[in-house]
Amino acid sequence: MFIHSCSTVARYLLDLADKEEKTLTPMKLIKLVYISHGWMLGLHGRPLIRENTEAWRYGPVIPELYHQVKEFRSKPVDPEKVIPESGVREFDPLECKVMNEVFEIYGKRTAIQLSQLTHSKNTPWYETYYRDKGSLVIPDDLIEDHYARMYEKFKTEPSA
Repeated sequence: MFIHSCSTVARYLLDLADKEEKTLTPMKLIKLVYISHGWMLGLHGRPLIRENTEAWRYGPVIPELYHQVKEFRSKPVDPEKVIPESGVREFDPLECKVMNEVFEIYGKRTAIQLSQLTHSKNTPWYETYYRDKGSLVIPDDLIEDHYARMYEKFKTEPSA
């Protein structure tokens, strides 16, 4: 198992967007990387990225990725500016499946919708930002538990 850099995952998602002739703003990209990491933890019990996620005022943020793309502000991120670590972008089939599904499902939402989704009540961000005043780092076990519970809820809901 190889844990990737956030920029390697970001570049994969940017490439998916490019294939569909779509663009991603910094906020949307950061949220998609976070959600991909969350689903990888929740479904498979292993992290996708090695960097910490922090609870900032407007939701979960991966500081390393934020600093890499903040210059774009609300404009689309130039994929060529997001350099995968050592040029390596080897993902196993499970990682690709998670990122592809996250992009397919969540990529349709706006950055604002993703922000609202990831920093609403009872999310890892909420638990960290409002309950744990001692640290901004959102623990992976909290993220894993949240996404595992979301999956269990989804599995038990009757189909529409």
